[in-house]
Amino acid sequence: MAERQDNFIVFGAPDIQQAEIDEVVDSMAAGWLGTGPKVKRFEQDFASYQGVPPDCVAALNSCTAALHVSLLAAGVQPGDEVITTAMTFCATANAAIHAGATPVIVDIDPATLNINPDLIEQSITERTRAIVPVHFAGRACEMDAIMAIADKHRLVVVEDCAHAIETEYHGRKAGSFGAYGCFSFYATKNVVTGEGGMVIARSPDATDRIRVLSLHGMSRDAWHRFSDTGYKHYQVVEAGFKYNMMDLQAAIGIHQLRRIEQSWLRRRDIWGQYQAAFQDLPIGIPTEPAENTRHAYHLYTITVDSKDCGMSRDEFLEQMTRAKIGVGVHYLSLAQHPYYVERFGWKTSAYPVANQFGLTTVSLPLSPKLSTDNVRRIIASVRKAILG
Repeated sequence: MAERQDNFIVFGAPDIQQAEIDEVVDSMAAGWLGTGPKVKRFEQDFASYQGVPPDCVAALNSCTAALHVSLLAAGVQPGDEVITTAMTFCATANAAIHAGATPVIVDIDPATLNINPDLIEQSITERTRAIVPVHFAGRACEMDAIMAIADKHRLVVVEDCAHAIETEYHGRKAGSFGAYGCFSFYATKNVVTGEGGMVIARSPDATDRIRVLSLHGMSRDAWHRFSDTGYKHYQVVEAGFKYNMMDLQAAIGIHQLRRIEQSWLRRRDIWGQYQAAFQDLPIGIPTEPAENTRHAYHLYTITVDSKDCGMSRDEFLEQMTRAKIGVGVHYLSLAQHPYYVERFGWKTSAYPVANQFGLTTVSLPLSPKLSTDNVRRIIASVRKAILG
């Protein structure tokens, strides 16, 4: 049956199937809603997918929380500086701020849209403690160059892998290069739990510190105090946070993760259809993935510049909304937000590539839930908006 043309195509709609629903209902029937056996199961499944020991992962309630506690566990302190990209969601910078540090942003490479490694070193000062590379849209950062800089200056690397669960660089998984890798399971991500995150650490001891920080600063046994092995006493060893994942969230993620490769193949197919369909349009389309890397195909971002096509980005957004196609903007550069301008004095002129991208970028739907008719309609709507 053909799709009704008056249906609104939701941007980033998650592909929730009956297995997830049944697993959530099972948790509700069992009465185990908070952190419990399904969180443990999800952690083990995620560790297996990423090829790391199960005691080196910790499930949290968001990637933002993962970034925050990872920076703290990495030794970032008030007065330190944390270098990251100018093109990222605000959570990356906010995590550094909440750790007491000052975020220092670097412009992006125009082809990859990731942090430009050639600009990192000139931003390093005696106060620099960490680098947070963001694998934007699912494309791997140039981790060889970044790690070489970090090693030279004895800096900690915390990878922001919110877009990059499936991403690989030169045969290694994103999140496996730095001291910590932080992942997101937000409702629009490649694996969904509604809200949720995960940290990969390099050792069980580092993971234990993440767990302590993410549950009020209570000792490790606090995570197991309501398990079926019996009550465990705990002690508060530092002032921590409330960042733990719930079984209700993990119940969704378990089955999402089982379909991760199937979903990746579908997103890759849609991404390829867009690439082919928009080649002749006066818009910017993504650079093809580099050799010896794996793109997660989390976002498909085009750029709409009035100089090229006679239409502004925001006019294009309005036309797509009128066509009942959900679209996104990922993102305005950090230097375009008033809070950071007022607090840190950032100027858009210092980050020209990120600034221009932030003014022209549009993200098109890329969910594995999209039907063949959905994809055809999105392509037709883009072409109509641009060509008239």
